[in-house]
Amino acid sequence: MTETPPRKKRPTQDERRERKAAARFYAVQALFQMEASDVPIGEITRQFETHRIGVETPEETWVEADLAHFRRLIEITVDRQAAIDQLTDRALVAKWPIARIDPTLRALFRAAGAEMLGAETPARVVISQFVDITRAFFPEGREANFVNAVLDHMAREARAAEF
Repeated sequence: MTETPPRKKRPTQDERRERKAAARFYAVQALFQMEASDVPIGEITRQFETHRIGVETPEETWVEADLAHFRRLIEITVDRQAAIDQLTDRALVAKWPIARIDPTLRALFRAAGAEMLGAETPARVVISQFVDITRAFFPEGREANFVNAVLDHMAREARAAEF
């Protein structure tokens, strides 16, 4: 008699939500790395999937992520970067175009803009998730209010029907 392999446990709704949040966080990091290093995004994506996402080493553990969501955010950002940057520019003060914004915030706005333009996630959830990511990168807090205001403006333009 042969044993059937154990079934993989289906992730709970909370686990799926956490993996999607992790995918957003990794997307911001990958987009930052792409801009900072001039390494093609395909190579950076492979590096994240091979050496970070869900990887455990003696020194650290990288959390699991929704790989499909991670890839989708990266793909939309790369394909629609000009439109996302224009959407972001319209949400920023005239004296502060996206090119003058901190590179981490620029990557965050691009990932959030990609999700607003290409995913089914409600805009308010996108805003909340990316404000939380902002707090991880900038724990002192001022940036979170700024990001919230910019993303709210972007969402009202990109997803006007939701407001």
